[in-house]
Amino acid sequence: MMAWLSFLVMFLCSWSLRDSVVEACTCVPIHPQDAFCNSDIVIRAKVVGKKLMKDGPFGTMRYTVKQMKMYRGFQIMPHVQYIYTEASESLCGVKLEVNKYQYLITGRVYEGKVYTGLCNWYEKWDRLTLSQRKGLNHRYHLGCGCKIRPCYYLPCFATSKNECIWTDMLSNFGHSGYQAKHYACIQRAEGYCSWYRGWAPPDKMIINATDP
Repeated sequence: MMAWLSFLVMFLCSWSLRDSVVEACTCVPIHPQDAFCNSDIVIRAKVVGKKLMKDGPFGTMRYTVKQMKMYRGFQIMPHVQYIYTEASESLCGVKLEVNKYQYLITGRVYEGKVYTGLCNWYEKWDRLTLSQRKGLNHRYHLGCGCKIRPCYYLPCFATSKNECIWTDMLSNFGHSGYQAKHYACIQRAEGYCSWYRGWAPPDKMIINATDP
């Protein structure tokens, strides 16, 4: 039981149980690049089946997936067949449709199984922007040594050379916005990080990128 609860904490979800009533799952906003870098597994996949497993306090949903492409996690698990999530959305469980869409799915590996949840980055593939798809293929990896610091109110300043200030929350009421959809925080010369957006591969020698 303790191991199960410890795993759920890794999803950055919070909940409370009182008189057997489960409150809604809440998640800390996270930039797609951080979601990528903090995940053990990142794949593009189609769900081809599902089964309710009677493990854990409220059950676990096991999705059978057809992996289309892996972006992160080759050394941990080169091929993913099953994705596990809480059966209840109140405990951050994800609801995926069978034989309908391709999804981007990020998750963590726990005791040889891939788990995901509402606090992980998952999305229908056709809803990703071109910049996000390029980020998955190359750019996000270049920024895993950078720190994306959310800005909830002004003024906000970078406190170290490897920080990018994420300001989407100022105009999107706590939700991801333009920076999350179109920018990556890339590490450049001498360890400096800055926002990058563009169609060409980033020049690692250039420090001053186009800021949002």
